[in-house]
Amino acid sequence: MALARQADYLNVEAYLAGERESEIRHEYVDGVAYAMAGASVNHNQITANVLTELRIHFKQTGVDCRPFSSDLLVRTGKDRYRYPDVVVVCDEQFLDDYSTESPVLIVEVLSKATRQRDRQVKRLEYLQLSSLQEYMLIEQDTVEVEVFRRSDSWRPSYYYWGDMVVLESVGLSLSVESIYERVRNEDVGRLLA
Repeated sequence: MALARQADYLNVEAYLAGERESEIRHEYVDGVAYAMAGASVNHNQITANVLTELRIHFKQTGVDCRPFSSDLLVRTGKDRYRYPDVVVVCDEQFLDDYSTESPVLIVEVLSKATRQRDRQVKRLEYLQLSSLQEYMLIEQDTVEVEVFRRSDSWRPSYYYWGDMVVLESVGLSLSVESIYERVRNEDVGRLLA
C-alpha cells in the first residue's frame, strides 16, 4: 500500500491515541504519521489467501498462534510502528489490544509503490525484532514469493509456480498456487493457460 505523509510532528503517545480514533490507518516513523492508501484486488486476494491458509492450519493443529490482517500494529522500534499485510503472533504476545512487538511471521504483499520500502527499509526494521523467525514478500504483479528466515541467517529463498513454501515459524507448508488462487496477473494467466 502506498503512503501519504502527514507533515506535523507527533509524539508516540499522540500517534497511538489518534490511531485508535482514526478511520484511516497511519504508519509512524520518527515522529511522522504516514496515511496508508488502499490496496488492489490482487493485493487483497493474496492477503486473504495467506490468512485463510494460516487460520485453517492453526485450527487444525491447535498451535497457539493467531494470524492478523493489516490492522494490527507492529512496533519495530522506539519511534516506529508498522501495519504489515499479515502478522502471526504466538502465545498472546501483545503490547495492548492494538499492537505487538513480538510477531513470529510477517508477510508483505508488494506493489510498485511499496516494493522498495518493503524490501529495504521495513525489512531492516522487521529483522531486528527478536521474536521474528520469517519475513515473506509476495509479488502481486508476477508470481514470486521470497522468504527470509532467521534459521538461514536471513538469506532469501525464492519460490515460484509449482513450489511449496515451508513456513518454519508456524509449521505450515503452502503451495505457491494457493497463495495466488483467484489472482489475476499476466504470470498467473500464462501459467493457467
